[in-house]
Amino acid sequence: MTISRRKLIEPQITPFYHVINRCVRRAYLCGDDPYNGKNYHHRRGWIVNKIKQLAAVFCIDVCAYAVMSNHYHLVLKIDTEQQQKLTPEEVISRWLQLFNGHPIAVDFLKEGQIAADKQQALSNLVAEWQQRLGSISWFMRCLNEEIARKANKEDQCKGAFWEGRFKSQALLDEQSLLSCMMYVDLNPIRAGVTPSLKQSNFTSIQQRIREYQQLKTSAKQSPSNKGHFQLLPFVGAEHQAKTAGINFAFADYLELIDWTGRCIRNDKKGFIGSNQPKILQQLGITSDAWIEHSEQFMERYANVSGKWSQMCAFKQHAGGHWCKGKSASYQLHPN
Repeated sequence: MTISRRKLIEPQITPFYHVINRCVRRAYLCGDDPYNGKNYHHRRGWIVNKIKQLAAVFCIDVCAYAVMSNHYHLVLKIDTEQQQKLTPEEVISRWLQLFNGHPIAVDFLKEGQIAADKQQALSNLVAEWQQRLGSISWFMRCLNEEIARKANKEDQCKGAFWEGRFKSQALLDEQSLLSCMMYVDLNPIRAGVTPSLKQSNFTSIQQRIREYQQLKTSAKQSPSNKGHFQLLPFVGAEHQAKTAGINFAFADYLELIDWTGRCIRNDKKGFIGSNQPKILQQLGITSDAWIEHSEQFMERYANVSGKWSQMCAFKQHAGGHWCKGKSASYQLHPN
């Protein structure tokens, strides 16, 4: 039986989630379709641009993304602290960037005040919209509906564009977050559609590498993010007490993903050097276990990934009685 999304996404347990959505019938509706000979490559740009817009409106940060020919991956972080701090004016202003607002809310934003008999209606609207601005379900709804409408209009047809409701995986700790981000960033490499990370179009790793290189070459100038949105930054291990970013240094992550990508390339020998990347040494994860997770993260887990005891507790909270990924969890959490 399908589990309610409210039970699968619980920000109080973890703010990090991996979400996936596929095109209907897994057709190549965002790339080269081998059956009709048409190219839909531009639609991948639609998806990235919409993610950019939504990331600026919602209280949800993007950790990683990869837009493929027939599906896309996102690793998201719900920023409940930012969500709770929004003023009524900020809530209404953000919501009106996506939808036509209720006349009461529109009048309040213009005038700065509202009649006493409409105060309760306004409070209810603001509370509802504020809750939605921290909802991954609403984030995905806004993303998928617009892309589906634009694609159907272009194809002059009706019907479903996406295979079904999006799939989600809760990421309960740093090991799971790091492993999932690696899985997402290396998606084009594993699929054999690109020879390198720098040429991995419509991915977060390409965006991060370009911004990192630009920052190094133009130390006195701020990097140009034209056409891009701000990804959740790597803040380094020294900031583990904070929740403002990913608790690793980007240089260490770049070393890890480069090492992992070289190991899983089909056109290269699967030789793993004796010098493990710094992050793997810190987490105590073996090379073999890491490579397996980088290639098979989706297959090894269902709705949740993390330490086995925490996975079982999350599954019980969601109302399930069976949890997939016990052996994989012990590999990723050897201690």
